[in-house]
Amino acid sequence: MKFTKDHEWVRLEGDVATVGITKHAADQLGDVVFVETPEAGRAVSQKDGFAVVESVKAASDVYAPVSGEVIEGNDALASAPETVNADPEGAGWFAKIKVTNPAELDGLMDRAAYDQFLTTL
Repeated sequence: MKFTKDHEWVRLEGDVATVGITKHAADQLGDVVFVETPEAGRAVSQKDGFAVVESVKAASDVYAPVSGEVIEGNDALASAPETVNADPEGAGWFAKIKVTNPAELDGLMDRAAYDQFLTTL
């Protein structure tokens, strides 16, 4: 699993990346009340906003940690947005992206580096 400074995570399986927000981001947002995930077939570029998460505190864009084509949005979040709080780095994933530039992952943090980054906030 890799992480961005914007608190997204990405897990690569073959050429498909599963993407979501970190536990830290979910905790900061508070109770998630709405999630908009991207449609399959949508092209995304690294660092582009591609999903939206709204909580009782704020609405935030979710940024693509890698470039590629969305092959699946997590439609279950529409009826159960609280899943993002309950399991942000598991069942609360936002999208699966077919990666077009795997080298982009090299610029992301591993868990230890992300945990260290959190101590600077």
